[in-house]
Amino acid sequence: MKRKHRPGRIREEILREWRGCEEADDLNAGVHAASQFVSAVLRAAGAEDGLHEDQVRSAWKELAGDFIASHTEPVSVKNGHLVLRVTQPAMRFHLEQMKPELLARIRTHLGENRIQSVKFTLG
Repeated sequence: MKRKHRPGRIREEILREWRGCEEADDLNAGVHAASQFVSAVLRAAGAEDGLHEDQVRSAWKELAGDFIASHTEPVSVKNGHLVLRVTQPAMRFHLEQMKPELLARIRTHLGENRIQSVKFTLG
């Protein structure tokens, strides 16, 4: 009796011969979801506290007031250090003088231990 071939069987045989091996049973074996590594990457970047620059940017006008917010911009938050870009040296001097008050406002609004210091850069 002659054995009938299914159409897929011939394809499988040709692919096996071309590859030199059988097709893998599980193509997803050894593949990991990115979510398994996100916390390690955030920790290495210094952002494990969950405070994002976007949170600071959105709250900045309320925290600083209209005048100060129009002359400053949050640049980055890393390891609890907030860097603010200041437009003028006179404004930078003014902010240095009121740094304790500004830091207290930031801590009240964003959380007590999230921002340890504020640094200013001209730009």
